[in-house]
Amino acid sequence: MWLNQAGSKWLNGNEHMNMQDPIADMLIRIKNAQAIKKLYVSMPLSKIKLAIAGLLKTEGYINDFQCETQKAKSVLSIFLKYHLNQPVIASLKRVSRPSLRIYRSATQLPLVVGGLGIAIISTSKGLMTDRMARTLGQGGEVIATVE
Repeated sequence: MWLNQAGSKWLNGNEHMNMQDPIADMLIRIKNAQAIKKLYVSMPLSKIKLAIAGLLKTEGYINDFQCETQKAKSVLSIFLKYHLNQPVIASLKRVSRPSLRIYRSATQLPLVVGGLGIAIISTSKGLMTDRMARTLGQGGEVIATVE
């Protein structure tokens, strides 16, 4: 570990930074990978990231995803989707954050781009899209929006 001029610690390749918001990290990794037209992006695996990847695949925003173990660590790889050399995901935004949770009832769930996009909702029945939550009459935490 090294110190910069301000005395803050820099991490070398063997250290791990404490991540405050792993979902935001996932969304940013996807955005950054699409900006440079990568075919896939990898990140540490968690149950919620796996559920988000499943929703993105079901809704047609990504080609596929897979889980693998590398050196005793689980990794989630997401294979990105492009149409006419442009990313299928135009916008990916984190709504609810650890410091400011956003909850909505089934009748107050957001409509993303007039229903063309999706909002990812965490309900008592698991992660689902806003359309599925409305159909089931479930409210919950608005995790992210995808256009």
